[in-house]
Amino acid sequence: MPLEKRLLLSWEDVDKLIDLLLPQFRHEFNAMVMITRGGIIPGGMLAEAMNITHVLTAAVDFPASLESERSRLIAWPEFLQFPSDDLLQGRRTLIVDDVWGSGRTITAVRQRVAAAGAFPETCVLHFNPYRNLFGSLRPDYYAAITDAYVIYPWEIQRGVDLAKV
Repeated sequence: MPLEKRLLLSWEDVDKLIDLLLPQFRHEFNAMVMITRGGIIPGGMLAEAMNITHVLTAAVDFPASLESERSRLIAWPEFLQFPSDDLLQGRRTLIVDDVWGSGRTITAVRQRVAAAGAFPETCVLHFNPYRNLFGSLRPDYYAAITDAYVIYPWEIQRGVDLAKV
């Protein structure tokens, strides 16, 4: 099995990705939902740059204990944390995560935000169309396309994962 390609980013790289995203937005947003953990830092950077003050978080978990890979891919997510509907209803909401890999997490959040009566759009730093499980569905906004495993500067040699380069 070949080694997975890795892409190690610096803070300067992240700044450039944020700069690529900002001119893409077609309208103003009056709410943001950052998906934990990956969406917190890019979401905070975008919220500051776009002056979005209504900033919320969503935490999603997919069961890893299922027997087959297929079962894990089609499993229904568990929302560990999610804003109440009244915080979202009627708001144009930007949903932010770091990567759209399979697309399961951000798509689940998007559906739940829409069900709350908001008008959601999705945004990621990196889009991986080669892992996408949703056919032609893709993020509304993304800064780069990659097939690599991305390591962001906030993940390097910190926390439980201790991502090493």
